[in-house]
Amino acid sequence: MLTGLLSAIGCSGRPATTFPEETNAHTFTAVTNGGEEQTLASSQGKVLLFVNTASRCGLTRQYTGLQNLQERFGDQGFSVMAFPSNDFMGQEPGTDADIAEFCSSNYNVTFPLYAKTPVTGSNAHPLFDWLASMSDAPSWNFTKYLVGKDGNFIARFGPRTGPESSDVIEAIQIALAAP
Repeated sequence: MLTGLLSAIGCSGRPATTFPEETNAHTFTAVTNGGEEQTLASSQGKVLLFVNTASRCGLTRQYTGLQNLQERFGDQGFSVMAFPSNDFMGQEPGTDADIAEFCSSNYNVTFPLYAKTPVTGSNAHPLFDWLASMSDAPSWNFTKYLVGKDGNFIARFGPRTGPESSDVIEAIQIALAAP
């Protein structure tokens, strides 16, 4: 009961990471699925949807909706940014090459796919620590975080909120229309 209460008030059992006020998504780097370090500043001016993904999850079919979003909004300055993670029940056990093959052959994914990345706990990638500091940490696979063109956090969508839900689409459209 105490753990539930602490979680409800934002105490996860580890100290919250604090970030300088000017921190935004463009501050971070990440390793691509191909093994290259990439600065997220290269996505400045785009609306980004960061998603922790897994290929052996009941929600894996959300890759279809994520790809549909990429096709619908990609030419308007939007991109899905997929971060495969094995944090939840070991549902992403494969290598980065296995994950890339799975995403390509099953879902024709064209959006950026990053290396398998911890998104929770003491080993969480700093980007996901920052996103968690702006709202809540990922609670399961396919938690989605929308970030504006300026790299600032806009919204978090839980795992059961589908990529093509009206809430997600409306938030993307508003973010794309912003200066």
